[in-house]
Amino acid sequence: MNQESTTELAACVRNFSVQLSPTPRGARLARLLATEQLRSWGLPLDPARLLVAELASNAADHGRVPGRDFRLTLYVVGDILRVEVTDTRGQELPAPQEPSPDAESGRGLLLVEALAHRWGVSEGRFPRKTVWAELRCTPPEPAF
Repeated sequence: MNQESTTELAACVRNFSVQLSPTPRGARLARLLATEQLRSWGLPLDPARLLVAELASNAADHGRVPGRDFRLTLYVVGDILRVEVTDTRGQELPAPQEPSPDAESGRGLLLVEALAHRWGVSEGRFPRKTVWAELRCTPPEPAF
């Protein structure tokens, strides 16, 4: 690999990771931090921040284990943004379900499925699991 190729690759790979408390406040902070990170990278905010909000909220609601935090990680490789949320309730893997019409919640993973180009769950070293979603994104065109 020549020097020019190495420089191009390094310029298009970015990551951000933060550990947060599995609470509504931690989920809200995940969305705010992700929004600022995406803005600093010059990437579109939506639908990425909606995916972060949903995955972080699920970690706080369903993946919560007292005394154990969750981790938000954002990766950008080329034109793919990958959002990962890792929690410590690995025995409960998420799956989208059709809620009853009058249910006030339960549509989050359906939203993730609709917004993401791909999404899934990776089992980590017990007791961890990572729920991830990928988006194709391009930076905004420079203003002339």
